[in-house]
Amino acid sequence: MDELDRKIINVLQDGFPLVEEPYSEVALQLGINESDLLSRLAMLLKDKTLTRFGPMYDAEKLGGAFSLVAIKVPEKEFDKVTEIVNSYDEVAHNYHRDHEFNMWYVLATETPKKIAEINSDIERRSGLKVFNMPKLDEYYIGLKLTA
Repeated sequence: MDELDRKIINVLQDGFPLVEEPYSEVALQLGINESDLLSRLAMLLKDKTLTRFGPMYDAEKLGGAFSLVAIKVPEKEFDKVTEIVNSYDEVAHNYHRDHEFNMWYVLATETPKKIAEINSDIERRSGLKVFNMPKLDEYYIGLKLTA
């Protein structure tokens, strides 16, 4: 990652213009052309410097739901349960933790009802108790990671 890549990441974290040609506007702000910006973004995604680039939607404002979920998974079954959990498109993140509750995942669904349906299905398929921990309050912290 060079200095221009860092500038691109830093500028894009401050917002994306809602105009007819947003990439052109960002490129102008950076002093480069649009095709250079697009090719650099593609490379940052390809080499996994960035894991994603796109909008963040508030699922709850669109009628959906989020929930954090934990499972106590016997280590010898971890890969099998990971495969089950990750088979759902609604699983946004799935983490292995060094803790009694060693699998944590986030569900993002189109409806609140779907959270319970997926967790119930995961319980049935894995044979393990799923601990759903829905969000009670939300705090905006304005996270920005300067590159």
